[in-house]
Amino acid sequence: MDDHSDSRAPRRSRAGRPDPADLRQLADSPVSLRRVARLFAPHRGALAVVVALIVVSSTVSLAQPFLVRHVIDEALPRQDVGLLVLCVAAMLGVAIATAVIGVVQTWLSTAVGQRVMHRLRSDLFAHLQRQSLGFFTRTRGGEVQSRLVNDIGGMQGVVTQTATSIAANLTVVVGTAVAMVALSWRLALISLVVLPPAVVLTRQVARMRHRITAERQRRLADLHGQIEEGLSVSGVALTKTLGAAPRLTARFEETSADLVGLEIRSRLAGRWRMATMTVVFAAVPAAIYLAAGFPATSGGMTIGTLVAFVALQGGVFRPLMGLLNVGVDVTASLALFSRIFEYADLPVEIAEPAEPVALDRAAASGEVRFRDVGFAYDPDRPVLGGIDLLVPAGTTLALVGETGSGKSTLASLVARLHDVTSGAVSIDDVDVRDLAAADLAALVGVVTQETYLMHASVRDNLRHARPDATDDEIEQACRTARIHDVVTSLPEGYDTVVGSRGHRFSGGEQQRLAIARTLLRDPTVLVLDEATSALDNETERAVLAALDDVTRTRTTITVAHRLSTVREADQIAVLHRGRVVELGTHEELLLHGGRYADLVRSGLRPEPAAA
Repeated sequence: MDDHSDSRAPRRSRAGRPDPADLRQLADSPVSLRRVARLFAPHRGALAVVVALIVVSSTVSLAQPFLVRHVIDEALPRQDVGLLVLCVAAMLGVAIATAVIGVVQTWLSTAVGQRVMHRLRSDLFAHLQRQSLGFFTRTRGGEVQSRLVNDIGGMQGVVTQTATSIAANLTVVVGTAVAMVALSWRLALISLVVLPPAVVLTRQVARMRHRITAERQRRLADLHGQIEEGLSVSGVALTKTLGAAPRLTARFEETSADLVGLEIRSRLAGRWRMATMTVVFAAVPAAIYLAAGFPATSGGMTIGTLVAFVALQGGVFRPLMGLLNVGVDVTASLALFSRIFEYADLPVEIAEPAEPVALDRAAASGEVRFRDVGFAYDPDRPVLGGIDLLVPAGTTLALVGETGSGKSTLASLVARLHDVTSGAVSIDDVDVRDLAAADLAALVGVVTQETYLMHASVRDNLRHARPDATDDEIEQACRTARIHDVVTSLPEGYDTVVGSRGHRFSGGEQQRLAIARTLLRDPTVLVLDEATSALDNETERAVLAALDDVTRTRTTITVAHRLSTVREADQIAVLHRGRVVELGTHEELLLHGGRYADLVRSGLRPEPAAA
């Protein structure tokens, strides 16, 4: 799978050639038409009605030229008012009938498309929720969003545009051809000779415009990317600190200048296309009028027949062009389904157990055990190996070691953010792989160094952890995390919107909110992965004092580089190259004089006292 593929709605090239990106997508991930058909199988009755309505509408609309012929050849010359009124009423009836049928057909096709889209979108979202962190690490966030929004949203066009336009165009072309032959087989033959060159000319001009438009879209995408990178909150902060504003401005001006030329060429190409269409629409009727003027080709044709024939012929060009692009439309639609199915078929690396073990959170003691645990992101490069640790219920285990020693990875295995490659991680002697995801999330609370806050109010961000939490419980959690005073000082208190990714708060305040959010769940096991790294010394001491009260009643596994965070732990495990090389209390490990003592001397130092 190409994480950098360009996922968007179906590309319907008017140049008559499939988009190369669509062809590559289908070559990499072929799509079975039977599988696509299964998506619409529950709605086959409605789809059959849609097709029938299209055929009826197209057939009924063909009556208009014949009514015009009757008016010109019979009603007007004979001054037959009755026939004239009947023909005019019939014309109005045909117009009303086709309009009503069009509304019903659009309603049905849109309803089918939306229902299929809703089901597919919901299933895909749920499937992606079950993917491991590794998938989201490998995949761009914009790519995932594009598959869910653009590709599935574009699927609506498969029903309302691709499928319906094919049915409508085919009906119109076949019906019009039959009607043209019925009116005058001689003029029908002439049309067959004139139309192909007109079609070829129009397609050539369309291809030229397509190439220019494609380049213009690429440069527009570059421009949008530069705007997003240069004018976002983080982008502006980075630009100012690096002094990169002049360079970014110059690059933006260059891209904008390129767009000037491309826009002019695109407009001219569009004008050439319109001019070509205008010439074609004028030349074909002119040829028919010319042929009708010669006795050899007119066949005694009446004025009404000629007018009716020209009206029919004028309505066949666009549907014919549409049929010539069927291959492009089908390829674009299949490529869309290919991108959707590509994600829908992703294997679930961390699957729900077939028969989950029930573990009552209220009765759980929270004993955590690592039994010969091994883990590797890449099979050839193990991250952890031979980890044997026991964390008794209600005690604290601190994990220390150099960067890359596997501390955070080991802690993440408790919440099953990854699955062990070998061995097992258990809570109260129950393998975490045997617990339902919801039960495990209720048992284990995680606070990481990288906090994530939604663009919502403080209250909603906290309630995301526990929707039924009362306002008093929310405030108590914030008091414990030493953030309540900060929140109440805001203009709207707990109803204040935190801003994009929590930029309204400092890094330390964001971490305290994350701690409060986790405490609100009241987990039996608490995993703190550098949870106080962004706090100043005084605030950290206050939060640690609060957490000390909380951790007395629960099992805690903490990852930290600060001595103040780990020295009071019941156990300290020192990791080196994915293995536990030392285990003991702070005093025991210092007396041992091994790697932990070296870490304390080199970097794991006590924080200076507050002034």
